[in-house]
Parts: sequence; C-alpha cells; structure tokens
Amino acid sequence: MSEPVLSIRGLERSYVTGAGPLTVLRGIDLDVGPGEVVGLIGPSGSGKSSLLHAAGLLEHPDAGRISVLGRDCSDLGERARTRVRLASIGFVYQFHHLLPEFSALDNVALPQMIAGRSRRAARKRAEALLGELGLAARTQHQPAQMSGGEQQRVAIARALANAPRLLLADEPTGNLDPATSGTVFDALYELVRGQGVAALIATHNLELARHMDRVFALKDGRLEEQPKA
Repeated sequence: MSEPVLSIRGLERSYVTGAGPLTVLRGIDLDVGPGEVVGLIGPSGSGKSSLLHAAGLLEHPDAGRISVLGRDCSDLGERARTRVRLASIGFVYQFHHLLPEFSALDNVALPQMIAGRSRRAARKRAEALLGELGLAARTQHQPAQMSGGEQQRVAIARALANAPRLLLADEPTGNLDPATSGTVFDALYELVRGQGVAALIATHNLELARHMDRVFALKDGRLEEQPKA
C-alpha cells in the first residue's frame, strides 16, 4: 500500500461513567490508504464513534498518535486542527444534517464558498458531484422534497465538495431501508474509489461491510481484522 492518508498508532480512549471508568479504545493501530474503503463494525458503545472522532481531529484521545497525509496532528492546537479538517477531511453522519431552506445544489456549494471558492465555481462542482451521485434532476430540490436516500447522497456530495483526502462516515446508511442502503453505499463507494479518497466507514450493516476492502471489528477496545467472505 502507498503512504497512508490516515495513520493511527497506540490510540487509547476512556470515559468516566457513573459505574466508573469505561475504556473503549485500547492501543488502536490502523492505516487507511488512498482509494481504500475500510469498514468498522461493532455493537453500539464499542467505540466506533470515538475512533472516528479522534481520527477526524474532533476529540483528543487519552494517548496515541494520529497522522493525516503524513503530518502528525496529535499535538496541534485547535486552530491548526480545524485547518487540517477543512483542507483534508470530509464527514458523513447517519442523519444528513442538510440545511432545510437550501436546495441540494446550494447545500453542496456552501461549504466550498466558506472555504473561499467563488459561487460560480462552487455551484459547478456541486452540479458535477450531484450528477455523479445520480441527482442531476434533483439539484434544485430542498431536502424535504427528496427521499431519505437522496438526502444522504446530497450529504455525501457535500462531504466531498472540498476534495478531502480522507472521508470518515458514521453509520451513513443506518437510517435507510436495506434497498436504499445498498444504493447509497454503491454511490459512495464508486465516488470515493474514483477520486482516490481514503474512507473509514462505521456501520452495523454486515452485508455492506462485506463489500469493503478491509473490515475491522472493535471488540473490548481492540481492532480485529475480519476475514474476507
């Protein structure tokens, strides 16, 4: 594998609960390369979201190192971490969090304009991404006028709008029926693969996980690579 986009070493994370300390990550090591789709499975509370939040520089782990595109981000201040996120990382969540008053096109264009791209260029890229995701006829529709699967595909386009090198997805099809889940995942997979984005995807859907390049299960705070079916 070429140089990883995401490299994690020795990641540890614990939380304080009413029953005492709860350790969810115990010395996690993981690399994700360009164009690679890696699945993360495990029951609720196993630490999948904690791992994604640490990888996305949204939370500070208790120990360990995180590198993005070869840069060790572990000791960066919040402003520097924010710059890395804006420049290099895209996020997709279970719920799309689209702006309800904006069209699909403007939901995808807005983060580009915030990053400094002109409105014309942002809308042009938004049109291209939505077209690749099969939404060319839905660009002017607001979220309430779209199905759940269509809304989630808009969210995927938004996450990829600023051409991140790393995509982190937390249950991106968890709120969809099985048939729609497959359609959305296929669209995500093809777009990620085509653009050479490294993707780490947490999911409960074992059927979708089988289509990923590698799959890891979180068990007792440790990653166990799963054999390919």
